[in-house]
Amino acid sequence: MGRGAFKDVYKGFDLFGNAEIAWNQICFDDEKALNSPENQDRLYSEANLLQSLSHSNIMKCYTSWLDYDNKTVNMITELFSSGSLRQYIKKLGGVDLQTIKIWGRQILQGLNYLHTRSPCVIHRDLKCDNIFVDITSGEIKIGDFGLAIEMERAPVRVLAGTPEFMAPEYYDEEYDELVDVYAFGMCLMELATLEYPYCECTNPAQIFKKVTTGVKPSTLAKVKDSEVKEIIEKCLLPASMRPSALELLKDPFFSSGKNSMEIEMNIVEDQSPRMQSWCTDESILSGISMLYNSMSLSDGGYIGKLPRSCCYRSSMGDDVSMNSRITFASSSGDVSKDFALSKLLSGKSHAN
Repeated sequence: MGRGAFKDVYKGFDLFGNAEIAWNQICFDDEKALNSPENQDRLYSEANLLQSLSHSNIMKCYTSWLDYDNKTVNMITELFSSGSLRQYIKKLGGVDLQTIKIWGRQILQGLNYLHTRSPCVIHRDLKCDNIFVDITSGEIKIGDFGLAIEMERAPVRVLAGTPEFMAPEYYDEEYDELVDVYAFGMCLMELATLEYPYCECTNPAQIFKKVTTGVKPSTLAKVKDSEVKEIIEKCLLPASMRPSALELLKDPFFSSGKNSMEIEMNIVEDQSPRMQSWCTDESILSGISMLYNSMSLSDGGYIGKLPRSCCYRSSMGDDVSMNSRITFASSSGDVSKDFALSKLLSGKSHAN
């Protein structure tokens, strides 16, 4: 479905839950980094964090595991066939004020949920590319928590994120959850104009210079509605003056509007050819069969090496024994490859 610098996303189907899912694979080039106890603890901590989140405006993470053979971290999450919010508004060709209000409110509800947890969760990479549309319910969901962290009392001192959406205090490497509110303002700007913030800049250095000197994106001048512009400007205030997600939710702009289900959502689904696999297994993953976009395949139909042995962690946090056999077939019905998946017992790797 998609490929990034460190992550590939595949489309799948949960036969038990009768629902489409997204199989996210995060790749590690350095085997030592993956096998490091410190990194494993961090990865497990992040995976458990995602699985602990439960809110209607937060993407669900069902389960996750480490695949040592292929040096990947795997996560099974909700799938949204309409794509990201950015892709969605591009297909629509723009949205009206009422829709901006409703979507904005839902994003804020998700942020408020994260920010009021104990400890507070900071997304750190909020943007329309990481927000998704569930066209069946009309709900907006915050996803892609690859940079999310739990913050204790001390401010965070790690630089990470997307330059166009990074608040000025980011560059001082000392910030809190209000960086997500700043990024939310940039998301509103994109919803209102269909333009990326700081699109006038050609490199991160130019963005850095403008952000740290208080120069707003040129796109802000293209926001026609005065109420939307006022909300955006509040979000872009210095951290000491910037409102929280909860304070913004109390703003009259977001407290009025139709129910999200009243928004008409007409999206033409991707009709590209698919590759399908059938999965039979008695383990917790037995119900997942993966559907691959043909764009992801090589000419010969071989998708790639699936894990021979992996360390699997369920949503309950326990290692689960797993022995699976997955057969990949081309759309013509020809079997292309068989794979055996074996799960480790007691944390030790035993390849089938």
